[in-house]
Amino acid sequence: QVRVVESGGGLVQPGGSLRLSCVGSGTIFSMYVMGWYRQAPGKQRTLVATITSGGITYYADSVKGRFTISRDNAKNTVYLQMNSLKPEDTAVYYCLAAKGSLSTWGQGTQVTVSS
Repeated sequence: QVRVVESGGGLVQPGGSLRLSCVGSGTIFSMYVMGWYRQAPGKQRTLVATITSGGITYYADSVKGRFTISRDNAKNTVYLQMNSLKPEDTAVYYCLAAKGSLSTWGQGTQVTVSS
């Protein structure tokens, strides 16, 4: 089963950009559907974006046009490019790897958007 580790979070001003990375290991990464989720304090974890093994993407309405999910199967890595960040994007961002009934979450990386 795949294991995933996120990185790239931090503090950024409104309007700024960050790129999150999620590195997978332990299995055939390219066969997994990969997703980014986020959880703000006191709120439920929600879907941000997903990308299939074939590169088909999906975005939550709140991030369409600002965030881009991509994957590099040669590097076992999925990325989340976040542009035009807003304070409401502040959350812990989690990577999810899923294949059939199997799924694995990363430990999360904090993104804080504040001036």
